[in-house]
Amino acid sequence: MMPALMILSFLIGSIPTGLLIARTKGIDLRKVGSGNIGATNVLRAVGKEAALFTLIGDIAKGALPVAIGKFFGLGIFDAGILGISSILGHNFSLFLKFKGGKGVATSIGVLLAFSPHVALLTITIWLLTARWTRYSSLSALIAFGLLPLSIYMLDYSKEKMIIAVVITCLIFVRHTANVKRLMQGTESKIGEKTGNRQ
Repeated sequence: MMPALMILSFLIGSIPTGLLIARTKGIDLRKVGSGNIGATNVLRAVGKEAALFTLIGDIAKGALPVAIGKFFGLGIFDAGILGISSILGHNFSLFLKFKGGKGVATSIGVLLAFSPHVALLTITIWLLTARWTRYSSLSALIAFGLLPLSIYMLDYSKEKMIIAVVITCLIFVRHTANVKRLMQGTESKIGEKTGNRQ
């Protein structure tokens, strides 16, 4: 059962929510702004309403596989693996030739179903950092960089710590280019309009 559920989770994660929503407005997200398919680029390229729907959809993609795992009676570690499968689907979408987003909202969705208290702390850290810096990427790096500590403080188990560390690593790997832009001072801020990609 587990391999089938992992494949299903990857397929759920692969659904390019932001790309589909932006396409209803005649916009190809891959050709505007940062080129990313997540809610931040949807906000820049399409608007607040579309970004909100993208955020909800991407969060649901992470929460649903974990909930499915729990429904089938899987242990917390295996349910977490399904969540990671969904994040990988978002990051390397089957429908986008294995390209995709950064996995932030989908990771939040996984945490909401996996460890709700830790999810709320992670969201709070993200919101406070975003309010202060106006950088979505930096907010994600700080919030998820602290994720293992949040797990240790609020909901520790060996299994949950392993899942948390993997999620943190995936976030950092997908934000490598953002880190370079942050260091160069060229990273776009939240809500900042950007033109078409060249």
